[in-house]
Amino acid sequence: MANDDWQPVRRVRAHEQVMAQIEERILDGHLAAGDHLPNERDLSVMLGVSRASLRESLRVLEALGIVEIRRGGEGGAILQGTPGSGFVNLLKLQLALGQFDQTDVLETRLALETWSCREAAVRSTADDHAALTDILDRMDDEAIGTAEFNALDAAFHVRIAESTGNALCAHLMQSLRTAINRQMIGAYADLPDWQATAKIVRREHRGILEALLSRDRDAAAERVHEHITDFYELGGIELRPRETYRIPRSTE
Repeated sequence: MANDDWQPVRRVRAHEQVMAQIEERILDGHLAAGDHLPNERDLSVMLGVSRASLRESLRVLEALGIVEIRRGGEGGAILQGTPGSGFVNLLKLQLALGQFDQTDVLETRLALETWSCREAAVRSTADDHAALTDILDRMDDEAIGTAEFNALDAAFHVRIAESTGNALCAHLMQSLRTAINRQMIGAYADLPDWQATAKIVRREHRGILEALLSRDRDAAAERVHEHITDFYELGGIELRPRETYRIPRSTE
């Protein structure tokens, strides 16, 4: 990596400028996953910033899951090649602060999950079907608690997304379900009879899986659509009129 490509930082908020330069090199292809950044001493000199400012920017990038800071002789800052927890943590905090309301979450889930079910009906394999069946069998345990039931509920939806073969879709689904985990547990806890609702959830999950096994794209999408909107309504969450969320059938 040519040292003269780095530009000294001149603005007051030095760590932001450091991040901007690293970001620019990622976007223009000069840095890629697995690359090591120059060591702390050399990079601080290239950028014309203190090592404290450089460390601050690297800590932010580490928290976002962009770099991994390794210790030792072969250590340093290395650009991550796999999704980290940064997006999940950011989304979780934004939801907790009310930056996205329940309707935003619902509409995002509907868009993501109806697409996932449509594609899973075509792309899923026998191994996917076996994994989904195992999750639902574990949810049938009468002694199960709300936390474990919700964890398996999330696992079912994430596994459908994974069965599409689309890694980004699966990661977004995992991130969303992780971010709303507390709200989901709270929604179950607030129900007058969560076991009665659990029976409905189990039945609807089985219906979704049946559509996937039948390779019926429309049925899979419609069933997950009804399943999600039903749960939000059972939880007493105020939503737009149901007609707003209707989806067109496939023309294929």
